[in-house]
Amino acid sequence: MSEPALELAGIEKAYLRGKPGEVSVLRGVDLTVARGEIVAMVAPSGAGKSTLLHIAGLLDTANAGTVKIGGQAMAGLSDRRRTAVRRREVGFIYQFHHLLPEFSALENVVLPQLADGTPRAQAEMRARALLDHVGVAERAEHRPAELSGGEQQRVAFSRALANEPRLLLADEPTGNLDPGTSARVFETLMALVRETGLAALIATHNMELAAQMDRTVRLANGVLIAG
Repeated sequence: MSEPALELAGIEKAYLRGKPGEVSVLRGVDLTVARGEIVAMVAPSGAGKSTLLHIAGLLDTANAGTVKIGGQAMAGLSDRRRTAVRRREVGFIYQFHHLLPEFSALENVVLPQLADGTPRAQAEMRARALLDHVGVAERAEHRPAELSGGEQQRVAFSRALANEPRLLLADEPTGNLDPGTSARVFETLMALVRETGLAALIATHNMELAAQMDRTVRLANGVLIAG
């Protein structure tokens, strides 16, 4: 049996730790996401879902607990090694696309690959294939300001998958879109994830979207519970 794509065990996070006014956000979170599995994480605003995603994706560190990606423990890695793992193993999608405004859609998908050492010709070929796959190939040379909200998020999906990660983390990926566009864009995201076979942890408020995933976990009072 292959190692899970993501394992979280006993994750704790508090701000102003050990001081008056300490805010405990995560109180011992345990979660395993298998390769090819899509897990919905449902939580109210302020419950700590973004913090948990940042810890899982090595953008933040926990006060206690362990994070494993592909069976490899992340504790003790140098900042350089953590950055390399994050760049190669993890794809991020946010509610707001965070595309670089001065670059075209194509360039936004090419740049992460160049940072990982991929030759430019190969990076452009993959970027064009991804943009075509999400239905915005004809917009490849347009800058983000020239794209609709749904198009921008499709480009963001392509960028997240550019380096062929094993794990996708998404924080309300369609939360900034109108309901009709949200449904269409989410359908594109689900198709991408299914076809690539990577693991995905997707935070959403939308229970209809959550119901389309393999299972749902709820973040409440700092812990994850099933269903």
